[in-house]
Amino acid sequence: MALYAIGDTHLSLGSNKPMDVFGGGWEGYVDKLRAGFEQVGPEDTVVLCGDLSWGMGLEEAEADFAFLNALPGRRKLMLKGNHDYWWNTASKMNRFFAEHGLDTLHILHNNCYEYGDYALCGTRGWFYEEKGDQKVFKRELIRLEASLKAAGEKKKLCFLHYPPLYQGYRCPEIIALLEQYGVERCYYGHLHGGSHRLAVEGLQGKVEYHLVSADYTGFRPQKICE
Repeated sequence: MALYAIGDTHLSLGSNKPMDVFGGGWEGYVDKLRAGFEQVGPEDTVVLCGDLSWGMGLEEAEADFAFLNALPGRRKLMLKGNHDYWWNTASKMNRFFAEHGLDTLHILHNNCYEYGDYALCGTRGWFYEEKGDQKVFKRELIRLEASLKAAGEKKKLCFLHYPPLYQGYRCPEIIALLEQYGVERCYYGHLHGGSHRLAVEGLQGKVEYHLVSADYTGFRPQKICE
């Protein structure tokens, strides 16, 4: 049994916004994702760090969900990205997954999941692009703390869509929560292409950070632990 993370799959199987048009590493990215997941075993857990489907609603995203559901892995824990317009209430999403037989998909939102000695926590996070919307910012802080509190005294790994820090930027409020609750490692997405050079990798303060955007990891889920 192993734990993996990957973000930003940007699937468009039920809509018309394939990432292949950007060329480069994105060409044939659906096939690359399928091949990248071959390392994942049937009992493994994969955390999907947001921007998963371009679908504008649950129905339009269904083909993308079916693709993710069929990939290897017993559990795929999904958190929200800034382009996940299909995102709805947890009850509606869970009901949709159940009704459509998407039994490996689970929502990471105001909660946590156990993995061995660890608790897997997370939320979308915050980014400089949205500095003006303090209501969204405060909600994200509340959601992150709710997830961390749900973990109790277990060792904690945190998963975000937005990077809490990168070269030239820090979100002190989120970093403070990660350190306050003793998060060991934080995995994040959102950064693509030329922005990869801005990524922070490794220990910063009390937390270790890693970028897991699909085009950064070569469309292979990054193995975190056994």
